[in-house]
Amino acid sequence: MTQKDIQHYLRSGTLQLAALPPLSLYVHLPWCLKKCPYCDFNSHEISGEMPEQRYIDALVADLEASLPLIWGRTVHSVFIGGGTPSLFSPQAIDRLLSDVRARLKLSADCEITLEANPGTFERDRFKAFRSAGVTRLSVGVQSFDDRHLKALGRVHDRAQALAAVEEAAHAFETFNLDIMYGLPGQTLENLEHDMRQALALQPPHISIYQLTIEPNTFFAKFPPAVPEEDLAYAMLDRITEMTEGAGLARYEVSAYAKPGHRCFHNLNYWQFGDYLGIGAGAHSKLSFAHRVIRQVRFREPKLYMEKALAGDAVTQENEVSRADLPFEFMLNALRLREGFKLQDFSDKTGLPLSAIQQGLEKAERKGLIERDLVRVKPTERGFDFLNDLQELFLAE
Repeated sequence: MTQKDIQHYLRSGTLQLAALPPLSLYVHLPWCLKKCPYCDFNSHEISGEMPEQRYIDALVADLEASLPLIWGRTVHSVFIGGGTPSLFSPQAIDRLLSDVRARLKLSADCEITLEANPGTFERDRFKAFRSAGVTRLSVGVQSFDDRHLKALGRVHDRAQALAAVEEAAHAFETFNLDIMYGLPGQTLENLEHDMRQALALQPPHISIYQLTIEPNTFFAKFPPAVPEEDLAYAMLDRITEMTEGAGLARYEVSAYAKPGHRCFHNLNYWQFGDYLGIGAGAHSKLSFAHRVIRQVRFREPKLYMEKALAGDAVTQENEVSRADLPFEFMLNALRLREGFKLQDFSDKTGLPLSAIQQGLEKAERKGLIERDLVRVKPTERGFDFLNDLQELFLAE
């Protein structure tokens, strides 16, 4: 689509944002060694040589075309996701971050996260990513049980997972482990064994995800037998007990961290901050004085590179309607254990509190939230029935 002039976004509108929220940068690197059967992300198996340099050229062109939309704003976090970003060489990541720094103002304590998989692990590779400027590694372990790794179609085994996490701990002060539960054939005992192994490695942050069968995946066509809902709930309760016992507090529905190790980038999403997404299929949410817009990049890597290098990476753009903003805000903010400040709702949506008053009253009557004159946060029941809570703020 044709790039709009910046004045298009700055024109008057129905919203009145007091200030712009914090800004993050998301960079999507779309290739994997193998597509996992449960994965619905925009990831593509490598066939032939990966076009590292051309893809980074495209990312830089995409970023440059987007600069007028974020001109003068400080970037507080960078997240390099995928796909499997650790397939890119440390030299390529170094070049990417150098090009980003040359074009954006990064905060002095900018968090720079790279997703990595044990199947792409080589000794000293993680140290090289650290030297390139990455400050936080997120390691997609999923399980330490070879049977479950095989069922998930992962390319690594238990031994590789252990070696990768040990290397991550050696190279990074802050790192994250991704762990999945509700796996095919998994018992509560299996889950406890996985969590004991994960916690023995002393990660400062763990992200926990239930295996869900997503449309347009291999598992959607050939669904495996997964634990019943009651067992899955019991697994999540046990995960929360074990992580809290190890000093990791549950600060978001799927995130547990030791003090000082929360993921700023994800917090910015959940607090309805802004993010510019570059790369194949990347999404953006950007605020202006009188509107909030969302963008999507071309999804297929080859087409994305062609379009981005021509200065035309965006395939969809829309302005979030006034009616949809309350739900969009709540979809994120209610995932947080601490909830949100009422003032933040007004500041980040440009709407009066009357826009959510009816939903808050319903949620309180149902026992899904607790609130005072300053803050709203989900109750234990609200956390357990989060979808029901969020739906109370859908536009009628």
